[in-house]
Formats: sequence, C-alpha cells, structure tokens
Amino acid sequence: MATDRQKVVIAVFLSVSFLFYSFYLYFSMPFKGYIKDQEACDGKMVWQHYNCNACHQIYGLGGYLGPDLTNEYSLKGKDVINAFLISGTSTMPVFHMSEKEMNDLVAFLKDVDRTGSADPRTFTIYPNGTIEQ
Repeated sequence: MATDRQKVVIAVFLSVSFLFYSFYLYFSMPFKGYIKDQEACDGKMVWQHYNCNACHQIYGLGGYLGPDLTNEYSLKGKDVINAFLISGTSTMPVFHMSEKEMNDLVAFLKDVDRTGSADPRTFTIYPNGTIEQ
C-alpha cells in the first residue's frame, strides 16, 4: 500500500507533467502567430448572427441543408458568393445584408478557405470515432 509521501510525489509528478504538456501544446500550435484581419473577424460574427451554421458546414461540421462552404471561395469566387447572398435560392432566403456584412462574410469565407480543405466524403473514419483527411 502506498504511503502518504508516495501519494504526494505521484500527485506532484502528475501535476507538473500536466502543466508541462499544456504549455508545450499551447506554444507549439500550428497557427502560432496567425493574425486574422478585422474584416474576417467581423465576418465570423455575421456568420453567427445569421445562423449560417444551421444550414451550412465549415470543415464538415454544421447543418446539411446547404453545402459545405469551407472551400467555396476558391471554387466559386467573391462574385458568385455575393450573388447568392443578394438573391438567395429556392432553399436559402434573402437575408437583406448590408454591403459591409456581405464583404465581411466573404472575407470570413476567404479566410476559412485558406486554412484547409474539407470534403467529408474524402475523410477516413476510424472505429474509435476519429477522422483523418
């Protein structure tokens, strides 16, 4: 049976290990030094305000009524995205966004587009629930 001293040593070791690993992860993030522009940050707020995630996905996460918009900027471009925002479609309503809101949302989608690709059909899904691109 472990003595009180052994329990304290184990607790201290685990605590120090946890702190060390936490700092290691924090300072070795892949986007360290990544600075978003204000327009893209505002666009994220527009995305949230109009609840775009209810119908659309980013990186395969979100609603399924609309398409995944992760790489829509590089596939369609700013003009096509603006046309959808102005006119809507049979399933997407017209939101009557201001020009600033549309520009911010497009900046957000451009920023998301450059961070990676997401086509859930190409993901490998493992039995433990993790995925690999």
